[in-house]
Amino acid sequence: MPSQSNVAMLKSVEDSLDSSKGVLVIDYRGLTVKESQQLRRNLTEAGATMKIYKNNIVNIAIKERELPAIDDILTGPCAYVFYEKDPVEAAKAIKNLSSELKKIEFLGGISDGQAISAEQALAIADLPSREELYARLAGAVASPLTGLARVCNGPIQGLATVLARIGESEEEKAA
Repeated sequence: MPSQSNVAMLKSVEDSLDSSKGVLVIDYRGLTVKESQQLRRNLTEAGATMKIYKNNIVNIAIKERELPAIDDILTGPCAYVFYEKDPVEAAKAIKNLSSELKKIEFLGGISDGQAISAEQALAIADLPSREELYARLAGAVASPLTGLARVCNGPIQGLATVLARIGESEEEKAA
């Protein structure tokens, strides 16, 4: 019979999996309490939370939710980063602090219902954010429209210039 604490932890893992769009698994060994608090703050700002669970309980919860197995990466102390919306912001927060501290390492995770490797998690961190992509899309859409407006405005502007010069020459003749 499982202990009450393990049953409670399993319920907590299941709730975290249900309320998130995915999870990134990191190796957090070597972080001080202060550094761990900084990582948690950065992740909260990115719309993610970091939790520490027993690996075997996480495996049970993943199997019950019929998510892809990631038991091969769950060795040693792991921290689980559950993100609510966008994996890019959470991965960037981890990568930025990792490059500063040299103590955090991606192990993998689950994103969009698929298991991802450490390399794929790093690639996610290098992607532009959703807001950046929207800005690029707006720029790409606006650029041809601006050119079209200039092309359409060209003949009218040319006509106005010709008429203004004719008017000026008529004034010079009258004077």
